[in-house]
Amino acid sequence: MHNNNEYDLIVVGSGAGAMTAAITAADQGLSVLMVEKAAQYGGTSALSGGGIWIPNNHYFKAIGGKDSEELAWTYLKAAVGDRVDERRLRTYLHKSPEMIAWLEDNTRVRYAVAEKYPDYYQHLPGALPGGRSLDPELFDLSQLGDELGNLREGAPGNMLMGRIAWTARDAHKAMSKSRGWRLMVLWMMLRYKLDFRWRRKTGSRRDRRTALGNALIASLRASMMDRNIPLWLSTNFTDLVIEDGRVCGIQVERAGRVEVLRARRGVILGSGGFEQNQALRDKYLPQPTKAAWSATPAGANTGAALEAAQRIGAATDLMEWGWWAPSLLVPGEDRARGIFAERAFPGAIVVNSLGQRFVNEAAPYLEFVDAMYRNNEQTGGKCVPAWAIFDSHFRFNYAMGPLMPAQIMPDIRLRKEWLNNLYYKADTLDALAGQIGVDAAGLKETVSKMNGYAATGEDLDFARGGNVFDRYYGDSNVSPNPCLAPIGKGPFYAMPMYSGDIGTKGGLLTNEHAQVVREDGSTIDGLYAIGNTSASVLGTTYPGAGGTLGPAMTFGYVAALHLAGAVQLREKAA
Repeated sequence: MHNNNEYDLIVVGSGAGAMTAAITAADQGLSVLMVEKAAQYGGTSALSGGGIWIPNNHYFKAIGGKDSEELAWTYLKAAVGDRVDERRLRTYLHKSPEMIAWLEDNTRVRYAVAEKYPDYYQHLPGALPGGRSLDPELFDLSQLGDELGNLREGAPGNMLMGRIAWTARDAHKAMSKSRGWRLMVLWMMLRYKLDFRWRRKTGSRRDRRTALGNALIASLRASMMDRNIPLWLSTNFTDLVIEDGRVCGIQVERAGRVEVLRARRGVILGSGGFEQNQALRDKYLPQPTKAAWSATPAGANTGAALEAAQRIGAATDLMEWGWWAPSLLVPGEDRARGIFAERAFPGAIVVNSLGQRFVNEAAPYLEFVDAMYRNNEQTGGKCVPAWAIFDSHFRFNYAMGPLMPAQIMPDIRLRKEWLNNLYYKADTLDALAGQIGVDAAGLKETVSKMNGYAATGEDLDFARGGNVFDRYYGDSNVSPNPCLAPIGKGPFYAMPMYSGDIGTKGGLLTNEHAQVVREDGSTIDGLYAIGNTSASVLGTTYPGAGGTLGPAMTFGYVAALHLAGAVQLREKAA
Protein backbone atom coordinates (compact mmCIF):
# COMPACT_ATOMS: atom_id res chain seq x y z
CA MET A 1 0.00 0.00 0.00
CA HIS A 2 1.02 3.63 -0.30
CA ASN A 3 1.47 6.26 2.38
CA ASN A 4 2.67 9.81 2.53
CA ASN A 5 2.47 10.40 -1.19
CA GLU A 6 4.42 7.24 -2.00
CA TYR A 7 3.26 4.81 -4.69
CA ASP A 8 4.77 2.00 -6.73
CA LEU A 9 4.09 3.87 -9.98
CA ILE A 10 3.23 7.47 -10.86
CA VAL A 11 1.74 8.15 -14.28
CA VAL A 12 1.98 11.73 -15.61
CA GLY A 13 -0.90 12.66 -17.95
CA SER A 14 -4.43 11.31 -18.36
CA GLY A 15 -4.78 10.39 -22.03
CA ALA A 16 -5.54 6.92 -23.39
CA GLY A 17 -1.95 5.68 -23.15
CA ALA A 18 -1.55 6.92 -19.57
CA MET A 19 -4.83 5.36 -18.46
CA THR A 20 -4.01 2.04 -20.14
CA ALA A 21 -0.69 2.00 -18.28
CA ALA A 22 -2.34 2.80 -14.93
CA ILE A 23 -4.98 0.06 -15.27
CA THR A 24 -2.45 -2.54 -16.44
CA ALA A 25 -0.11 -1.75 -13.53
CA ALA A 26 -2.95 -1.85 -10.99
CA ASP A 27 -3.95 -5.29 -12.26
CA GLN A 28 -0.34 -6.39 -11.71
CA GLY A 29 -0.78 -5.51 -8.03
CA LEU A 30 0.99 -2.15 -8.05
CA SER A 31 -0.25 0.98 -6.26
CA VAL A 32 -0.69 3.72 -8.88
CA LEU A 33 -1.24 7.48 -8.86
CA MET A 34 -2.14 9.49 -11.96
CA VAL A 35 -1.49 13.25 -12.07
CA GLU A 36 -2.97 15.62 -14.65
CA LYS A 37 -2.10 19.29 -15.10
CA ALA A 38 -5.51 20.32 -16.44
CA ALA A 39 -8.74 20.60 -14.47
CA GLN A 40 -10.24 17.90 -16.71
CA TYR A 41 -8.95 14.47 -17.64
CA GLY A 42 -8.57 12.93 -21.08
CA GLY A 43 -6.10 15.26 -22.79
CA THR A 44 -5.93 15.17 -26.58
CA SER A 45 -7.29 11.61 -26.56
CA ALA A 46 -10.69 12.91 -25.37
CA LEU A 47 -10.88 15.19 -28.43
CA SER A 48 -9.67 12.59 -30.90
CA GLY A 49 -11.42 10.11 -33.15
CA GLY A 50 -10.44 7.41 -30.65
CA GLY A 51 -9.42 5.00 -33.39
CA ILE A 52 -6.53 2.62 -32.78
CA TRP A 53 -4.46 1.03 -35.54
CA ILE A 54 -3.95 -2.59 -34.46
CA PRO A 55 -2.67 -4.91 -37.21
CA ASN A 56 -3.63 -8.58 -36.91
CA ASN A 57 -6.39 -7.85 -34.35
CA HIS A 58 -8.93 -10.41 -33.18
CA TYR A 59 -11.97 -8.29 -34.18
CA PHE A 60 -11.06 -8.46 -37.88
CA LYS A 61 -10.38 -12.19 -37.69
CA ALA A 62 -13.76 -12.73 -36.02
CA ILE A 63 -15.55 -11.41 -39.11
CA GLY A 64 -13.41 -13.48 -41.48
CA GLY A 65 -10.71 -10.88 -42.16
CA LYS A 66 -7.32 -12.02 -43.37
CA ASP A 67 -4.28 -10.44 -41.74
CA SER A 68 -1.08 -11.71 -40.15
CA GLU A 69 1.94 -10.39 -38.30
CA GLU A 70 4.05 -11.13 -41.41
CA LEU A 71 1.77 -9.17 -43.75
CA ALA A 72 1.58 -6.27 -41.29
CA TRP A 73 5.38 -6.32 -40.93
CA THR A 74 5.77 -6.07 -44.71
CA TYR A 75 3.53 -2.99 -44.74
CA LEU A 76 5.00 -1.36 -41.63
CA LYS A 77 8.58 -1.88 -42.76
CA ALA A 78 7.78 -0.48 -46.21
CA ALA A 79 6.25 2.61 -44.59
CA VAL A 80 8.66 3.29 -41.72
CA GLY A 81 11.89 2.06 -43.32
CA ASP A 82 14.99 2.20 -41.11
CA ARG A 83 13.97 5.33 -39.19
CA VAL A 84 13.03 3.38 -36.04
CA ASP A 85 14.73 0.56 -34.11
CA GLU A 86 13.25 -2.70 -35.42
CA ARG A 87 12.85 -4.06 -31.89
CA ARG A 88 10.37 -1.27 -31.10
CA LEU A 89 8.45 -1.92 -34.33
CA ARG A 90 8.34 -5.66 -33.65
CA THR A 91 7.12 -5.02 -30.09
CA TYR A 92 4.31 -2.84 -31.40
CA LEU A 93 3.19 -5.45 -33.93
CA HIS A 94 3.39 -8.28 -31.41
CA LYS A 95 1.91 -6.53 -28.37
CA SER A 96 -0.85 -4.32 -29.82
CA PRO A 97 -3.32 -7.19 -30.51
CA GLU A 98 -2.55 -8.58 -27.05
CA MET A 99 -3.16 -5.15 -25.44
CA ILE A 100 -6.60 -4.61 -26.96
CA ALA A 101 -7.70 -8.20 -26.27
CA TRP A 102 -6.63 -7.75 -22.63
CA LEU A 103 -8.55 -4.46 -22.30
CA GLU A 104 -11.65 -6.03 -23.85
CA ASP A 105 -11.50 -8.90 -21.32
CA ASN A 106 -10.65 -6.88 -18.22
CA THR A 107 -12.08 -3.35 -18.56
CA ARG A 108 -15.08 -1.41 -19.85
CA VAL A 109 -13.31 -0.52 -23.10
CA ARG A 110 -15.24 -1.72 -26.18
CA TYR A 111 -14.15 -1.51 -29.80
CA ALA A 112 -15.43 -2.69 -33.17
CA VAL A 113 -13.49 -3.14 -36.37
CA ALA A 114 -13.87 -0.39 -38.98
CA GLU A 115 -13.59 -2.94 -41.78
CA LYS A 116 -13.99 -0.35 -44.54
CA TYR A 117 -11.35 2.07 -43.18
CA PRO A 118 -8.28 1.48 -45.36
CA ASP A 119 -4.62 1.70 -44.40
CA TYR A 120 -3.33 5.11 -45.50
CA TYR A 121 -0.57 3.98 -47.91
CA GLN A 122 -2.44 1.82 -50.38
CA HIS A 123 0.52 1.78 -52.80
CA LEU A 124 2.76 -0.09 -50.33
CA PRO A 125 3.05 -3.89 -50.11
CA GLY A 126 1.06 -5.40 -47.25
CA ALA A 127 -1.54 -2.59 -47.16
CA LEU A 128 -5.11 -3.67 -46.48
CA PRO A 129 -8.34 -2.02 -47.73
CA GLY A 130 -9.68 -2.18 -44.16
CA GLY A 131 -9.64 -4.13 -40.91
CA ARG A 132 -6.65 -2.76 -39.00
CA SER A 133 -8.34 0.36 -37.62
CA LEU A 134 -10.66 -0.13 -34.65
CA ASP A 135 -13.44 2.30 -33.71
CA PRO A 136 -14.76 2.75 -30.12
CA GLU A 137 -18.33 1.72 -29.43
CA LEU A 138 -20.71 4.27 -27.89
CA PHE A 139 -20.35 4.65 -24.11
CA ASP A 140 -23.14 5.56 -21.66
CA LEU A 141 -21.86 8.52 -19.63
CA SER A 142 -24.13 7.76 -16.68
CA GLN A 143 -21.52 5.10 -15.73
CA LEU A 144 -19.14 7.89 -14.70
CA GLY A 145 -21.29 9.28 -11.90
CA ASP A 146 -19.72 12.38 -10.35
CA GLU A 147 -16.64 12.02 -12.55
CA LEU A 148 -18.65 13.06 -15.62
CA GLY A 149 -18.13 16.73 -14.79
CA ASN A 150 -14.33 16.28 -14.94
CA LEU A 151 -14.28 14.64 -18.38
CA ARG A 152 -12.91 16.84 -21.16
CA GLU A 153 -15.77 17.23 -23.65
CA GLY A 154 -15.36 15.82 -27.14
CA ALA A 155 -14.61 18.14 -30.05
CA PRO A 156 -17.81 19.58 -31.59
CA GLY A 157 -16.48 18.69 -35.04
CA ASN A 158 -16.60 15.02 -34.03
CA MET A 159 -20.35 15.08 -33.36
CA LEU A 160 -23.44 15.18 -35.53
CA MET A 161 -24.82 18.75 -35.40
CA GLY A 162 -22.02 19.49 -32.92
CA ARG A 163 -23.70 17.61 -30.08
CA ILE A 164 -24.99 14.13 -31.05
CA ALA A 165 -22.61 11.19 -30.60
CA TRP A 166 -21.87 8.90 -33.51
CA THR A 167 -19.18 6.35 -34.23
CA ALA A 168 -16.61 6.73 -37.02
CA ARG A 169 -18.53 4.01 -38.87
CA ASP A 170 -21.76 6.06 -38.64
CA ALA A 171 -19.96 9.23 -39.75
CA HIS A 172 -18.50 7.41 -42.74
CA LYS A 173 -21.92 6.15 -43.78
CA ALA A 174 -23.33 9.68 -43.65
CA MET A 175 -20.37 11.43 -45.29
CA SER A 176 -20.10 8.95 -48.16
CA LYS A 177 -23.91 9.12 -48.48
CA SER A 178 -24.12 5.33 -48.39
CA ARG A 179 -27.48 3.59 -48.56
CA GLY A 180 -29.73 4.31 -45.56
CA TRP A 181 -27.68 7.27 -44.29
CA ARG A 182 -30.64 9.69 -44.05
CA LEU A 183 -32.70 7.30 -41.93
CA MET A 184 -29.73 6.67 -39.67
CA VAL A 185 -29.18 10.40 -39.09
CA LEU A 186 -32.90 10.98 -38.44
CA TRP A 187 -32.99 8.15 -35.91
CA MET A 188 -29.94 9.55 -34.06
CA MET A 189 -31.46 13.03 -33.91
CA LEU A 190 -34.72 11.61 -32.59
CA ARG A 191 -32.97 9.48 -29.96
CA TYR A 192 -31.12 12.55 -28.73
CA LYS A 193 -34.18 14.81 -28.80
CA LEU A 194 -36.35 12.42 -26.78
CA ASP A 195 -33.79 11.94 -24.00
CA PHE A 196 -35.19 14.84 -21.91
CA ARG A 197 -34.51 13.13 -18.61
CA TRP A 198 -30.75 12.96 -19.14
CA ARG A 199 -30.43 16.59 -20.21
CA ARG A 200 -32.55 17.73 -17.24
CA LYS A 201 -30.43 15.65 -14.88
CA THR A 202 -27.08 16.91 -16.20
CA GLY A 203 -28.18 20.45 -17.05
CA SER A 204 -26.21 20.25 -20.31
CA ARG A 205 -26.78 19.69 -24.00
CA ARG A 206 -24.34 16.77 -23.90
CA ASP A 207 -25.64 13.52 -25.36
CA ARG A 208 -26.06 10.66 -22.85
CA ARG A 209 -23.92 8.61 -25.17
CA THR A 210 -20.43 9.55 -26.11
CA ALA A 211 -18.34 8.24 -28.97
CA LEU A 212 -14.89 8.27 -30.54
CA GLY A 213 -11.99 9.37 -28.29
CA ASN A 214 -14.38 10.65 -25.66
CA ALA A 215 -15.93 7.17 -25.34
CA LEU A 216 -12.47 5.63 -25.07
CA ILE A 217 -11.45 7.99 -22.26
CA ALA A 218 -14.79 7.63 -20.45
CA SER A 219 -14.54 3.82 -20.56
CA LEU A 220 -10.92 3.89 -19.36
CA ARG A 221 -11.78 6.32 -16.55
CA ALA A 222 -14.68 4.10 -15.45
CA SER A 223 -12.23 1.17 -15.45
CA MET A 224 -9.84 3.18 -13.25
CA MET A 225 -12.71 3.93 -10.88
CA ASP A 226 -13.48 0.18 -10.68
CA ARG A 227 -9.91 -0.21 -9.36
CA ASN A 228 -9.92 2.89 -7.11
CA ILE A 229 -6.92 4.36 -8.93
CA PRO A 230 -6.52 7.97 -7.71
CA LEU A 231 -6.42 10.71 -10.35
CA TRP A 232 -5.26 14.14 -9.20
CA LEU A 233 -6.44 16.95 -11.48
CA SER A 234 -4.97 20.49 -11.52
CA THR A 235 -1.63 18.96 -10.52
CA ASN A 236 1.20 20.49 -12.51
CA PHE A 237 4.26 18.29 -13.10
CA THR A 238 7.43 20.40 -12.78
CA ASP A 239 10.36 18.00 -12.45
CA LEU A 240 11.68 14.47 -11.97
CA VAL A 241 13.17 13.38 -8.66
CA ILE A 242 16.46 11.45 -8.96
CA GLU A 243 18.29 9.43 -6.35
CA ASP A 244 21.46 7.41 -7.04
CA GLY A 245 20.98 7.92 -10.77
CA ARG A 246 17.45 6.51 -10.68
CA VAL A 247 14.09 8.25 -11.20
CA CYS A 248 12.19 7.72 -7.96
CA GLY A 249 9.42 10.34 -8.11
CA ILE A 250 8.21 13.67 -9.39
CA GLN A 251 7.79 17.22 -8.19
CA VAL A 252 4.41 18.88 -8.70
CA GLU A 253 2.58 22.11 -7.94
CA ARG A 254 -0.83 21.45 -6.42
CA ALA A 255 -3.22 23.89 -4.75
CA GLY A 256 -0.44 26.50 -4.67
CA ARG A 257 2.05 24.18 -2.95
CA VAL A 258 5.10 22.33 -4.22
CA GLU A 259 4.98 18.62 -3.36
CA VAL A 260 7.34 15.72 -3.91
CA LEU A 261 5.58 12.45 -4.82
CA ARG A 262 7.64 9.29 -4.55
CA ALA A 263 7.48 6.37 -6.98
CA ARG A 264 9.13 3.22 -5.63
CA ARG A 265 9.24 1.43 -8.96
CA GLY A 266 9.15 4.15 -11.60
CA VAL A 267 7.46 6.99 -13.45
CA ILE A 268 5.61 6.75 -16.78
CA LEU A 269 5.48 10.03 -18.73
CA GLY A 270 2.33 10.10 -20.87
CA SER A 271 1.56 13.81 -20.90
CA GLY A 272 1.47 14.54 -24.63
CA GLY A 273 3.82 16.43 -26.89
CA PHE A 274 5.03 20.04 -26.94
CA GLU A 275 2.65 21.49 -29.52
CA GLN A 276 1.19 24.12 -27.15
CA ASN A 277 4.66 25.53 -26.34
CA GLN A 278 5.41 28.22 -28.93
CA ALA A 279 9.09 28.49 -27.93
CA LEU A 280 9.62 24.76 -28.50
CA ARG A 281 7.66 24.89 -31.77
CA ASP A 282 9.94 27.71 -32.95
CA LYS A 283 13.01 25.74 -31.89
CA TYR A 284 12.15 22.41 -33.52
CA LEU A 285 9.27 22.52 -36.04
CA PRO A 286 9.26 23.75 -39.65
CA GLN A 287 8.20 27.37 -40.14
CA PRO A 288 5.75 29.01 -40.07
CA THR A 289 4.29 27.35 -36.98
CA LYS A 290 1.76 28.47 -34.39
CA ALA A 291 0.35 26.82 -31.29
CA ALA A 292 -3.00 28.38 -32.26
CA TRP A 293 -3.09 26.15 -35.38
CA SER A 294 -2.98 22.97 -33.29
CA ALA A 295 -6.22 21.02 -32.75
CA THR A 296 -5.06 20.02 -29.24
CA PRO A 297 -6.22 21.41 -25.87
CA ALA A 298 -5.03 24.98 -25.28
CA GLY A 299 -2.65 25.25 -22.31
CA ALA A 300 -1.94 21.50 -22.17
CA ASN A 301 0.88 19.59 -23.93
CA THR A 302 3.59 22.15 -23.15
CA GLY A 303 6.55 19.75 -23.16
CA ALA A 304 7.30 19.92 -19.42
CA ALA A 305 7.97 16.17 -19.21
CA LEU A 306 10.17 16.31 -22.32
CA GLU A 307 12.30 19.13 -20.89
CA ALA A 308 12.58 17.50 -17.46
CA ALA A 309 13.90 14.28 -19.04
CA GLN A 310 16.27 16.21 -21.31
CA ARG A 311 17.75 17.83 -18.20
CA ILE A 312 18.83 14.40 -16.93
CA GLY A 313 20.38 13.31 -20.22
CA ALA A 314 17.49 11.72 -22.17
CA ALA A 315 17.92 11.36 -25.92
CA THR A 316 15.27 12.66 -28.33
CA ASP A 317 14.29 11.91 -31.92
CA LEU A 318 11.95 13.15 -34.68
CA MET A 319 11.71 16.58 -33.05
CA GLU A 320 11.02 18.33 -36.36
CA TRP A 321 7.91 16.22 -37.01
CA GLY A 322 4.27 16.59 -36.02
CA TRP A 323 1.17 14.51 -36.48
CA TRP A 324 0.24 17.07 -39.11
CA ALA A 325 -3.38 17.88 -39.95
CA PRO A 326 -4.62 20.96 -41.84
CA SER A 327 -6.75 23.13 -39.59
CA LEU A 328 -9.30 25.93 -39.64
CA LEU A 329 -9.54 28.71 -37.04
CA VAL A 330 -13.16 29.05 -35.93
CA PRO A 331 -13.86 32.37 -34.17
CA GLY A 332 -14.81 31.84 -30.54
CA GLU A 333 -13.38 28.31 -30.27
CA ASP A 334 -10.36 27.76 -28.03
CA ARG A 335 -8.51 25.50 -30.46
CA ALA A 336 -8.24 24.95 -34.19
CA ARG A 337 -10.36 22.33 -35.97
CA GLY A 338 -8.54 19.63 -37.88
CA ILE A 339 -9.88 18.94 -41.37
CA PHE A 340 -9.87 15.22 -42.11
CA ALA A 341 -12.72 13.92 -44.25
CA GLU A 342 -13.95 17.04 -46.05
CA ARG A 343 -10.90 17.34 -48.32
CA ALA A 344 -12.00 14.16 -50.13
CA PHE A 345 -15.54 15.40 -50.91
CA PRO A 346 -16.07 16.05 -54.64
CA GLY A 347 -16.07 19.67 -55.80
CA ALA A 348 -13.58 21.29 -53.40
CA ILE A 349 -9.92 21.93 -54.15
CA VAL A 350 -7.05 23.36 -52.10
CA VAL A 351 -4.66 25.87 -53.67
CA ASN A 352 -1.71 28.05 -52.67
CA SER A 353 -1.77 31.80 -53.21
CA LEU A 354 -0.57 31.29 -56.81
CA GLY A 355 -3.93 29.57 -57.35
CA GLN A 356 -2.20 26.21 -57.87
CA ARG A 357 -2.91 22.83 -56.31
CA PHE A 358 0.09 21.26 -54.57
CA VAL A 359 -1.18 17.85 -53.40
CA ASN A 360 -3.96 15.30 -53.74
CA GLU A 361 -6.55 16.93 -51.47
CA ALA A 362 -7.81 13.52 -50.27
CA ALA A 363 -4.33 12.42 -49.16
CA PRO A 364 -3.73 11.41 -45.52
CA TYR A 365 -3.54 14.49 -43.30
CA LEU A 366 0.12 14.06 -42.30
CA GLU A 367 1.18 13.93 -45.95
CA PHE A 368 -1.13 16.85 -46.79
CA VAL A 369 0.59 19.26 -44.39
CA ASP A 370 4.04 17.89 -45.24
CA ALA A 371 3.27 18.79 -48.88
CA MET A 372 2.00 22.18 -47.70
CA TYR A 373 5.33 22.92 -46.01
CA ARG A 374 7.36 21.70 -49.00
CA ASN A 375 5.32 23.87 -51.39
CA ASN A 376 5.60 26.82 -49.02
CA GLU A 377 9.39 26.51 -49.21
CA GLN A 378 9.42 26.10 -52.99
CA THR A 379 7.16 29.12 -53.57
CA GLY A 380 8.79 31.44 -51.05
CA GLY A 381 5.98 31.39 -48.49
CA LYS A 382 2.87 31.15 -50.66
CA CYS A 383 1.26 28.00 -49.21
CA VAL A 384 0.58 28.77 -45.53
CA PRO A 385 -2.28 29.37 -45.32
CA ALA A 386 -3.59 27.37 -48.26
CA TRP A 387 -7.14 27.94 -49.49
CA ALA A 388 -10.03 25.49 -49.80
CA ILE A 389 -12.12 26.62 -52.79
CA PHE A 390 -15.64 25.37 -53.60
CA ASP A 391 -18.87 26.50 -55.26
CA SER A 392 -22.51 26.71 -54.19
CA HIS A 393 -23.23 23.14 -55.35
CA PHE A 394 -20.59 21.83 -52.94
CA ARG A 395 -21.80 24.24 -50.26
CA PHE A 396 -25.36 22.87 -50.58
CA ASN A 397 -24.40 19.22 -50.39
CA TYR A 398 -21.32 18.91 -48.18
CA ALA A 399 -19.77 20.13 -44.94
CA MET A 400 -16.47 21.98 -44.62
CA GLY A 401 -15.41 22.30 -41.00
CA PRO A 402 -18.19 23.99 -39.01
CA LEU A 403 -20.07 24.92 -42.21
CA MET A 404 -22.74 22.24 -42.33
CA PRO A 405 -24.26 21.65 -45.81
CA ALA A 406 -26.41 24.63 -46.85
CA GLN A 407 -29.43 22.33 -47.16
CA ILE A 408 -29.19 22.07 -43.34
CA MET A 409 -27.43 25.37 -42.54
CA PRO A 410 -27.92 28.03 -45.25
CA ASP A 411 -25.59 31.06 -45.33
CA ILE A 412 -28.21 33.22 -43.63
CA ARG A 413 -27.89 31.00 -40.53
CA LEU A 414 -24.09 31.14 -40.37
CA ARG A 415 -22.56 33.31 -37.66
CA LYS A 416 -21.95 36.87 -38.87
CA GLU A 417 -18.39 36.93 -37.50
CA TRP A 418 -17.44 33.93 -39.67
CA LEU A 419 -17.75 35.90 -42.94
CA ASN A 420 -14.41 37.32 -44.17
CA ASN A 421 -12.67 35.41 -41.40
CA LEU A 422 -13.50 31.69 -41.39
CA TYR A 423 -14.92 31.85 -44.92
CA TYR A 424 -15.03 34.25 -47.87
CA LYS A 425 -17.73 34.45 -50.51
CA ALA A 426 -18.02 36.11 -53.93
CA ASP A 427 -20.14 35.82 -57.07
CA THR A 428 -17.15 35.16 -59.33
CA LEU A 429 -13.80 33.40 -59.00
CA ASP A 430 -12.05 36.67 -59.95
CA ALA A 431 -13.75 38.53 -57.11
CA LEU A 432 -13.03 35.69 -54.67
CA ALA A 433 -9.36 35.62 -55.65
CA GLY A 434 -9.20 39.39 -55.07
CA GLN A 435 -10.66 39.05 -51.57
CA ILE A 436 -8.19 36.40 -50.43
CA GLY A 437 -5.04 37.56 -52.23
CA VAL A 438 -4.80 34.58 -54.58
CA ASP A 439 -3.65 34.92 -58.19
CA ALA A 440 -6.91 35.06 -60.19
CA ALA A 441 -5.50 33.72 -63.47
CA GLY A 442 -3.84 30.82 -61.67
CA LEU A 443 -7.03 29.97 -59.81
CA LYS A 444 -9.19 30.06 -62.95
CA GLU A 445 -6.72 27.87 -64.83
CA THR A 446 -6.70 25.33 -61.96
CA VAL A 447 -10.50 25.25 -61.74
CA SER A 448 -10.80 24.79 -65.52
CA LYS A 449 -8.33 21.89 -65.39
CA MET A 450 -10.16 20.30 -62.44
CA ASN A 451 -13.48 20.55 -64.24
CA GLY A 452 -11.94 18.56 -67.08
CA TYR A 453 -10.70 15.93 -64.62
CA ALA A 454 -14.15 15.73 -63.05
CA ALA A 455 -15.64 14.92 -66.46
CA THR A 456 -13.13 12.15 -67.23
CA GLY A 457 -12.83 10.92 -63.65
CA GLU A 458 -9.03 11.09 -63.75
CA ASP A 459 -6.91 13.67 -61.90
CA LEU A 460 -3.82 13.82 -64.12
CA ASP A 461 -1.88 15.96 -61.62
CA PHE A 462 -2.28 14.12 -58.30
CA ALA A 463 -4.49 11.04 -58.99
CA ARG A 464 -7.12 12.12 -56.47
CA GLY A 465 -9.72 9.41 -56.00
CA GLY A 466 -7.38 6.86 -57.56
CA ASN A 467 -7.19 4.52 -54.56
CA VAL A 468 -9.46 3.00 -51.94
CA PHE A 469 -8.21 5.35 -49.20
CA ASP A 470 -9.13 8.50 -51.17
CA ARG A 471 -12.55 7.07 -52.00
CA TYR A 472 -13.35 6.20 -48.35
CA TYR A 473 -14.82 9.69 -47.82
CA GLY A 474 -15.80 10.33 -51.44
CA ASP A 475 -19.49 10.60 -52.36
CA SER A 476 -20.55 7.10 -53.44
CA ASN A 477 -23.27 8.62 -55.65
CA VAL A 478 -20.85 10.66 -57.78
CA SER A 479 -19.33 9.11 -60.88
CA PRO A 480 -17.01 8.44 -62.58
CA ASN A 481 -14.84 9.50 -59.59
CA PRO A 482 -16.44 9.93 -56.12
CA CYS A 483 -13.78 12.53 -55.18
CA LEU A 484 -14.12 14.79 -58.23
CA ALA A 485 -16.91 17.19 -59.26
CA PRO A 486 -16.91 20.42 -61.30
CA ILE A 487 -16.63 23.85 -59.67
CA GLY A 488 -18.80 26.24 -61.66
CA LYS A 489 -21.91 27.42 -59.89
CA GLY A 490 -21.61 30.76 -58.06
CA PRO A 491 -21.39 32.07 -55.47
CA PHE A 492 -17.92 30.72 -54.76
CA TYR A 493 -16.35 30.16 -51.36
CA ALA A 494 -12.85 30.11 -49.87
CA MET A 495 -11.60 29.02 -46.43
CA PRO A 496 -8.03 29.46 -45.14
CA MET A 497 -6.31 26.21 -44.05
CA TYR A 498 -3.30 26.30 -41.77
CA SER A 499 -0.43 23.86 -41.24
CA GLY A 500 -1.94 22.45 -38.06
CA ASP A 501 -1.43 19.28 -36.07
CA ILE A 502 -3.06 16.86 -33.65
CA GLY A 503 0.18 16.64 -31.65
CA THR A 504 3.94 16.60 -32.07
CA LYS A 505 5.62 13.39 -33.24
CA GLY A 506 9.07 13.87 -31.77
CA GLY A 507 10.00 13.30 -28.15
CA LEU A 508 12.01 11.16 -25.77
CA LEU A 509 13.77 8.22 -27.36
CA THR A 510 12.69 4.90 -25.85
CA ASN A 511 13.58 1.23 -26.25
CA GLU A 512 11.22 -1.69 -26.88
CA HIS A 513 10.12 -1.67 -23.22
CA ALA A 514 9.21 2.08 -23.40
CA GLN A 515 12.19 2.89 -21.14
CA VAL A 516 13.74 6.30 -21.83
CA VAL A 517 17.30 6.02 -23.14
CA ARG A 518 20.37 8.28 -23.26
CA GLU A 519 22.32 9.11 -26.42
CA ASP A 520 24.56 6.07 -25.83
CA GLY A 521 21.51 3.77 -25.67
CA SER A 522 21.73 3.14 -21.91
CA THR A 523 18.42 3.30 -20.03
CA ILE A 524 17.49 5.90 -17.43
CA ASP A 525 16.46 3.60 -14.61
CA GLY A 526 12.87 4.08 -13.43
CA LEU A 527 11.78 6.31 -16.34
CA TYR A 528 9.34 5.36 -19.12
CA ALA A 529 7.71 7.50 -21.84
CA ILE A 530 4.71 6.74 -24.06
CA GLY A 531 2.43 8.46 -26.55
CA ASN A 532 3.50 11.86 -27.87
CA THR A 533 5.93 12.35 -24.97
CA SER A 534 8.05 9.73 -26.75
CA ALA A 535 9.45 9.72 -30.28
CA SER A 536 6.90 7.93 -32.47
CA VAL A 537 7.44 4.23 -33.13
CA LEU A 538 6.01 4.92 -36.60
CA GLY A 539 8.84 7.30 -37.53
CA THR A 540 7.85 10.02 -39.98
CA THR A 541 4.80 8.07 -41.18
CA TYR A 542 1.11 7.55 -40.34
CA PRO A 543 0.22 4.05 -41.62
CA GLY A 544 -3.48 4.08 -40.68
CA ALA A 545 -6.28 5.65 -38.66
CA GLY A 546 -5.37 5.27 -34.99
CA GLY A 547 -1.61 5.50 -35.57
CA THR A 548 -1.25 7.84 -32.57
CA LEU A 549 -3.45 6.15 -29.94
CA GLY A 550 -2.65 2.56 -30.95
CA PRO A 551 1.06 2.90 -30.06
CA ALA A 552 0.31 5.11 -27.01
CA MET A 553 -1.94 2.44 -25.48
CA THR A 554 0.29 -0.45 -26.55
CA PHE A 555 3.43 1.02 -25.01
CA GLY A 556 1.46 2.08 -21.93
CA TYR A 557 0.59 -1.60 -21.54
CA VAL A 558 4.18 -2.68 -22.33
CA ALA A 559 5.69 -0.15 -19.87
CA ALA A 560 3.40 -1.24 -17.04
CA LEU A 561 4.13 -4.93 -17.61
CA HIS A 562 7.86 -4.31 -17.83
CA LEU A 563 7.84 -2.24 -14.67
CA ALA A 564 5.81 -4.90 -12.84
CA GLY A 565 8.06 -7.66 -14.18
CA ALA A 566 11.11 -5.78 -13.00
CA VAL A 567 9.44 -5.46 -9.60
CA GLN A 568 8.87 -9.21 -9.36
CA LEU A 569 12.44 -10.00 -10.44
CA ARG A 570 13.86 -7.52 -7.95
CA GLU A 571 11.74 -8.92 -5.14
CA LYS A 572 12.82 -12.49 -5.98
CA ALA A 573 16.48 -11.43 -5.99
CA ALA A 574 16.03 -9.74 -2.60
